[in-house]
Amino acid sequence: MATSNQVYLTNPTVLIGVTDVSALTSSATLTVGFDSLESTSFGDSGHQFVKGLQSVSVELTMYTSYGAASTEAILTTALGTGTTTLVLSPAGSSESASNPEYTITNAMLATFTPINGAYGELSMITASFVGGTFARDITP
Repeated sequence: MATSNQVYLTNPTVLIGVTDVSALTSSATLTVGFDSLESTSFGDSGHQFVKGLQSVSVELTMYTSYGAASTEAILTTALGTGTTTLVLSPAGSSESASNPEYTITNAMLATFTPINGAYGELSMITASFVGGTFARDITP
């Protein structure tokens, strides 16, 4: 049953470093959590776990462009560095309880597809960032 607080993305914000790539991005998936570390000991009747290190992954699907300030150039600069900052929010850049902003620091662009498409189709780049740490901000 849908409620009044259901969300669909109409104006998300995506920044790679200080570059706003929102207009170049067609989809974004942010997965955050923590590693599960097993702490089961003698006498436990089931597996027990404690929180480990943060776990972060970001998958972006972006429109392909080539040139000095293009999608391909932005991603090539970030490729393999492990120092990329990403900022994502679901509805613009004004943080609030209903529009949290996630900042991921020290992410690594593990892979991207600089050439991906078929004749007569719009070419898209898929970029997969992993690692780093995330912070959630709802302060206006």
